[in-house]
Amino acid sequence: MKVTLTRRLIYILLMVLLPKLQAQQLFQLSDDYIIKSYSERWELDSLCQQGTFRLMSYKPIYLAPARWSSKPNDKPTSDNPDFSSTTSFPYNNIEAKFQVSFKTKLVQGIFWGKGDIWLGYTQKAHWQVFNTDLSRVFRELNYEPEIIFKYPIRWKFFGGHFRSVGFSFNHQSNGRDLPNSRSWNRIIFHMGYQNNDWIITLNPWIRMEDEEDENPNIKKYIGNGEINVAYNYHRHQFYSIITHPFDQIKGGSIQLNYVFPLKGHLRGHVQVFEGYGETLIDYNFRQTTVGFGISFADW
Repeated sequence: MKVTLTRRLIYILLMVLLPKLQAQQLFQLSDDYIIKSYSERWELDSLCQQGTFRLMSYKPIYLAPARWSSKPNDKPTSDNPDFSSTTSFPYNNIEAKFQVSFKTKLVQGIFWGKGDIWLGYTQKAHWQVFNTDLSRVFRELNYEPEIIFKYPIRWKFFGGHFRSVGFSFNHQSNGRDLPNSRSWNRIIFHMGYQNNDWIITLNPWIRMEDEEDENPNIKKYIGNGEINVAYNYHRHQFYSIITHPFDQIKGGSIQLNYVFPLKGHLRGHVQVFEGYGETLIDYNFRQTTVGFGISFADW
């Protein structure tokens, strides 16, 4: 009864929001519609392995032409006064946002023939495309290369399985000059779990020390780790990214995403964020943002 009611509510919502699409067709999976399992994304099983040096999608790839912020960070500060801006910028509260992310396997079958080493790269951009006063400047660019080690496992737990463990060496920076330079380096540990249409990954991290700390107390604001929770319902995907210090109540963030089919492999994307650190320049700045755009299929 509850399942039937939920499906009816989703059907009605789609008919209201997407009048040009046939709601019944949205729930019918076509043969070429790409939905990768956790094992397929990381080639954990022998049947999924595709060899090395193949470029693949990593984190979600999306474009949000319109992203609204409750409070633009027009004068970025740092807990290190040398990295606090003395100039205020007239940023609009509406801007564009996009993210691209790729990975490739460098080494396959190490440590008892099962472990893999990957190279990953993610870039996130916030573009003041509607701000002619600032010549449509890119407000913030974040670059995130990493070396990733994944090892497959299959541990039963609550009807599903823990599918992988691993760690990565992660660098994230915005490539800017003083006083707006931000960067940090981390060792991030991974554990992935799948139960049918649910995928959960736990990613605690250790921050590595820097000679000069551009963003002190970043762990107090952004957190000591990340939890990703994703659920696939036919051709619809719901996923959240949660960060938190875990040793205090204040701090952290939550990002909620709804991805739905539009045409072929093209998908609509709604994203809501609340908390600290949507970008590195905002690591100690809290805001609420809402974005609308498109998302691209896993490949």
